[in-house]
Amino acid sequence: MRYTHEQLEEMEILLLFNLAASEEGIKVHKTARPEAVAATIRLYEKGLITQKDGGYLTNIGMRAAEHAQQLQTILS
Repeated sequence: MRYTHEQLEEMEILLLFNLAASEEGIKVHKTARPEAVAATIRLYEKGLITQKDGGYLTNIGMRAAEHAQQLQTILS
């Protein structure tokens, strides 16, 4: 099974979060790439982040971001 383009975009957003500082969130502006805006909205709808435009990671979002960042490290 391959990752879809949408899933890859969502992982790109998860990679933006600083896991060392859970009180740091992100903000995806309306002027960002449309794919990034859409991915952020999907992550919100899936319950991984607290706001449609970013915000903070939820508990499950933290786990997802950890996995995404670990995979990036392994593949690098």
